[in-house]
Amino acid sequence: MSLPNTGGTMRAGVMNRNVSSRTGGWYSASRLAMAAAIVVPFLAACGNGGFKPLYGSAGIGANADARLAKLSVTTIPGRVGQQIRNELIFHATGGGGEVINPELRLDVAIRESVTSTLVEIDGNSQGQIYNVEAKFQLIRISDKTVVASGTSFGRASFERNLSIFSNVRAREDAEDRAAKVIGEDLKARLSAYLAGAA
Repeated sequence: MSLPNTGGTMRAGVMNRNVSSRTGGWYSASRLAMAAAIVVPFLAACGNGGFKPLYGSAGIGANADARLAKLSVTTIPGRVGQQIRNELIFHATGGGGEVINPELRLDVAIRESVTSTLVEIDGNSQGQIYNVEAKFQLIRISDKTVVASGTSFGRASFERNLSIFSNVRAREDAEDRAAKVIGEDLKARLSAYLAGAA
């Protein structure tokens, strides 16, 4: 009695699996190559996806800084108003001072308030928040047209102390921080408008 010869069948099964795995790998590779052939032209056509820098020598906002440098900021009353104006002039001209022949004028009106925090039972407050609201209008000087307007907000907290001098200094520091926030926000908004209008 002879035992059945299964070696050929086993070898054939192993061979079939190897062929199947090679075929499956080739099939997957061909699908990947086909997908790449389809997707790559679309990506190339998209370029940078339509995103362009706001600042820089290339892009839609390439001349935003140049146009911002032709902006005149009118006087804003009060200490905080002057701080905001100084921030705007610095951002617009890079510290170059007043504009000689401006094309645009920025009018800003501010409203200040203080909110008490950490109020104790006796009514004393250990902290306060300085708030400033700045409404602005960007005016084209050539025809006196308002081309942009809006409102910017700045807030800064400060602590109250027993010393009157310390309280005054803390309040002024909060005012300066809020003015800086307003200046940076207005600069960003004006640059975005000028870049889009370029």
